[in-house]
Amino acid sequence: MFGPTKIKEEPIIPPETLYQSALSNMDSQRYNAAIDDLKKLERQHPYSQWAIRAQLMSAYAFYQADQYDEAIAAARRFIDLHPGHKDVAYAYYLIGVSDYEQISDVGRDQKMTEQALEAFEELMRRFPNSRYARDAALKADLARDHLAGKEMEIGRYYLRRGKYVAAINRFRNVIERYQSTTHVPEALHRLTEAYLSLGVADEARRTAAVLGYNFPSSPWYEDSYRLINGEPSS
Repeated sequence: MFGPTKIKEEPIIPPETLYQSALSNMDSQRYNAAIDDLKKLERQHPYSQWAIRAQLMSAYAFYQADQYDEAIAAARRFIDLHPGHKDVAYAYYLIGVSDYEQISDVGRDQKMTEQALEAFEELMRRFPNSRYARDAALKADLARDHLAGKEMEIGRYYLRRGKYVAAINRFRNVIERYQSTTHVPEALHRLTEAYLSLGVADEARRTAAVLGYNFPSSPWYEDSYRLINGEPSS
């Protein structure tokens, strides 16, 4: 008869050795190997300062490996476990860039764009003087521009099909929510066009005046001016 199977015990490796191995694997772009090192470190030394460092490094390793969902989960876990840690700002940044890397073109769902913007705004709100705040602000602007582009695409679709009220709602959303983006001049012009199509001439003139005041050199203002005067836009 066979005796009981012996379970081979995992050898305990010093935490600094595991962490240095993870760093070496990261430098060599062996991200999955690095993740394994960091998991082992946390498993063998769960209450050490090295384990805390491993938790955040795991999030970065997942990000580098293009495993964005895992990176976000690891970063959120770090924030939940260590809300007062000095590197919490970096954890928020990793969440933001992990979503940001998954932003699709404006023709598709923009959930990732919205989540990236939310993470960057949270980072800037909580840690305005962080070393990551400036890059987060730049990426947040690009995310807003992307979301505004999506609204414009939907608004144009409604406008072409004569659904003017629905189009107006989309263009107003761009003007009110994404007023710092590059899409605002066109949104004002399309709004002018939609109002004229509905026969609301006064609103069309007011909107064109706002466009002219804020963007006097814009070709969209020239188009709106022609529409107001009964000429076809270019």
